Amino acid sequence: MNLHGIERAPEERVNWKTSFPFLLLHALVLLSFVTGVTPTAIAIFLVLFWGRMFFITAGYHRYFSHRSYKLGRGMQFVMAFGGGMAAQKGALWWASHHRNHHRYSDTELDLHSPQKGFWWSHVGWILCDKNNAWDEDGIRDFAKFPELRFLTKHDWIPPWTAGVAAYLIGGWSGLVFGFLGSTVLLWHSTFFINSLAHVMGRRRYATTDTSRNSALLAVLTMGEGWHNNHHYYQASCRQGFYWWEWDPSYYVIRVLGFVGLAKDIKEPPLRVKTAARVRDGQFDMGMFKNYWAKAGAALHNVRLHHRSDDETAALADADPELATRREELEELIARNRAALAEHVAHAMAAAEELGRLTRRQERQAGVVD
Repeated sequence: MNLHGIERAPEERVNWKTSFPFLLLHALVLLSFVTGVTPTAIAIFLVLFWGRMFFITAGYHRYFSHRSYKLGRGMQFVMAFGGGMAAQKGALWWASHHRNHHRYSDTELDLHSPQKGFWWSHVGWILCDKNNAWDEDGIRDFAKFPELRFLTKHDWIPPWTAGVAAYLIGGWSGLVFGFLGSTVLLWHSTFFINSLAHVMGRRRYATTDTSRNSALLAVLTMGEGWHNNHHYYQASCRQGFYWWEWDPSYYVIRVLGFVGLAKDIKEPPLRVKTAARVRDGQFDMGMFKNYWAKAGAALHNVRLHHRSDDETAALADADPELATRREELEELIARNRAALAEHVAHAMAAAEELGRLTRRQERQAGVVD
């Protein structure tokens, strides 16, 4: 029975055969009980986890996906290589898919909406053959660089470089616990932004999706947990809009700007930060769609009990009055189900129109850039 707001397409299925290496790597981390965990391995674990987390959040996400600040070509390559060490494929693959997510957030075209299932949004979509390719048209601004195309085509080079370095520095313990262990934790920490950050936390701003803010996820992912802030104003390099919102990726980028390695670092204007707040009564289109989509899915799962002709005839012979009452009840259920389905469709259409009008009003008032 499907209880999700959006049903996955037939081609959106996990390929367990090609996903075996991904699953095997999780199991290999258990070899830490054999190799032991040395102080050197712990140091490697921490350096690789937080270092690669920065390259994913500041590089793959805020730079390549959203261009929220600028880098020179050399530093751009460093960001692409550093992010590649996280074993989340190349920068062009990652950023093109992320741009798709923002373009179609929480719709049928969204690659990893939790409305298609929590585990699908967390990891299933990555293990699906449909998403192996990347859309060059969606990231032409960076696809023009041959070195980025090379790293995306040969995305095994950066993580193998990190793995070999971990082994040379820390031996088997450095490789198993330091590299593999930190890689698994890094994977699921960043995956949480696609899954948990759309179902757990608070919504400050009314958006067309289900993004949430979570201080816990912000600590785990160096500031990415302020996901509702980010979906509301994607152009901002700073995702923790206020001083109390922990955003170390932004702080490091600021340091890079101070020494001249980054420039044009974008922040949200005051008028943006104070607009479209849910607490001020702004119509929350994203949550409205989410609730109604789930209601529609539940309605779709209401099934009538269909009996065979022989069963119907047998029931009519045994108790004609009961058979008549059951037929009338089934007809009544069918009529009410159809009427409710039409009501849900009309409500969704009206909500979409209200959302469009609200956003148009904000643009005309100069509230949203």
